[in-house]
Amino acid sequence: MEREFAITTHGLTRRFGTLTAVDHVDINIPKACVFGFLGPNGCGKSTTIRMLCGLLEPTEGSAEVLGAKVPDESESLRTHIGYMTQSFSLYRDLTVEENLRFFDKIYSLPTHTRKQRVTSQMERYHLADRADQLAGTMSGGQRQRLALAAATLHEPQLLFLDEPTSAVDPESRREFWEFLFEMVDNGTTILVSTHFMDEAERCHELAILDNGKLVAAGNPETLKAQVGATVIEVEGEDSRGLRRTLIALDEVFSCAQLGRRLHVLVSPDVADAEAMVRRSLADTGQSAKVKQVPANLEDVFVMATLD
Repeated sequence: MEREFAITTHGLTRRFGTLTAVDHVDINIPKACVFGFLGPNGCGKSTTIRMLCGLLEPTEGSAEVLGAKVPDESESLRTHIGYMTQSFSLYRDLTVEENLRFFDKIYSLPTHTRKQRVTSQMERYHLADRADQLAGTMSGGQRQRLALAAATLHEPQLLFLDEPTSAVDPESRREFWEFLFEMVDNGTTILVSTHFMDEAERCHELAILDNGKLVAAGNPETLKAQVGATVIEVEGEDSRGLRRTLIALDEVFSCAQLGRRLHVLVSPDVADAEAMVRRSLADTGQSAKVKQVPANLEDVFVMATLD
């Protein structure tokens, strides 16, 4: 069965003077899934989202969103997409209900359904008991729920989320993702940018961006299986000393410390990476537990963004 795509881009590029913020990106985002943009700050995630929303004109290339060409047909998308920015962008001096009532007019909801939609959103996102509270006095997690309620007030087919959980606690982040999966179950497509590895694991599919370029794409499990390195875990008392020894080896791409453990990425050309690491440590008189382990998404990210 052929997949239907909510978003398709071909050579999507955006330059600001001599800076290329997004560099010939080709992506296909299936309908009714959570698609993640993973990458460091400044890699082009937000710029790409703004182009897909029709807020920024591409320098080169093309994009089709829900069947409409952007930016030429962006106006037709206005009532079908939602956009939640990285920073809280609602009115801090308005109450929860006033903010939502403002957005029901922005989205031109039918007059006879406006009150019901506002009430429904406050209940769904646990804001009913805060209807009269000023948005500026709410906690980070509460403001996040309000922003999501506003962005989805008109029941969009496609939702753009630009690092939406960067300023909230872990419990609020988990709750936020439950809301997202509920929307996907109802047919919504969600594009979310993040730099949190645990959030990337939650996505159905991922695109990793680095310096404006798409450097890897696929579902998390496939990306981990195709990491392009053998992952060796090393645990010992002198973690810093072990790391100095291993990072100096030509066969080692990366060596990250996790408490007393090291995650060592070894070239796939090494026939027995585990034995090579043991031998290298023994030659320097260092002792440690050494074992091969499955790759995680951080390993994928490191390999995809190696210079």
